[in-house]
Amino acid sequence: MRVKDGGELDSPVAKFLSAEELAGLVAMTGAKTGDLLLLVADDRPKVCHVLGLLRLELGRPPVTEGGLQFLWVVDFPLFESLDDAGNPVPAHHPFTMPHAEDVALLDTGNPQDLLKVRSQAYDLVLNGWELGSGSVRIHRGDIQSRMFELLGIGAEEQQSKFGFLLDAFRFGAPPHAGFAFGIDRLVALLAGEENIREVIAFPKTQSGTDPLTHAPTPIDSAQLDELGLRLLPTKKTD
Repeated sequence: MRVKDGGELDSPVAKFLSAEELAGLVAMTGAKTGDLLLLVADDRPKVCHVLGLLRLELGRPPVTEGGLQFLWVVDFPLFESLDDAGNPVPAHHPFTMPHAEDVALLDTGNPQDLLKVRSQAYDLVLNGWELGSGSVRIHRGDIQSRMFELLGIGAEEQQSKFGFLLDAFRFGAPPHAGFAFGIDRLVALLAGEENIREVIAFPKTQSGTDPLTHAPTPIDSAQLDELGLRLLPTKKTD
């Protein structure tokens, strides 16, 4: 929505809003003549994702400007939302250790409290680009079992699928953490390249094909039989 003289909003969707609602948008955002309001409406995770992409597209300076500005991003939420059944959806994966002071929130019985739990995850950002990420992993069996329970995984299924992990925790495991560093992204930033493919020896195209080997190529029936695989037709979605 473009703000015109007198606070009038110029947009195809403006006709669907009342005069009070339009005035409220201008007042809430503090918009002035000549400003552009970009609004996104959907569920919170999708809105945050889209606004994040929009912020990077409009507000991130070229990698060659401003020197090297490093930033650690911490205190990510452990869960990003609740599904239709009321079960929490992990923001990363169900093996990230929550903050010690937030562990009690896992047992309050209030689903909204779960969204307040912070994870011990971290990202390293350089000039607006993520260089690497990592987390402290769960090393206590009681916390790991509780995480599974919150995700709807019962005790029997836990033992069947993750018994090796829970058994190891029962014998005692030290706190442990990891961090994956993107060397290719760092090289791109140091070289002043916006596109990471410019610093990769054999990059794929946007569609995932390899210009050098022309992969992926069709697989014949003999190869499928050798590997014990079969191909199913792609399901059409409405």
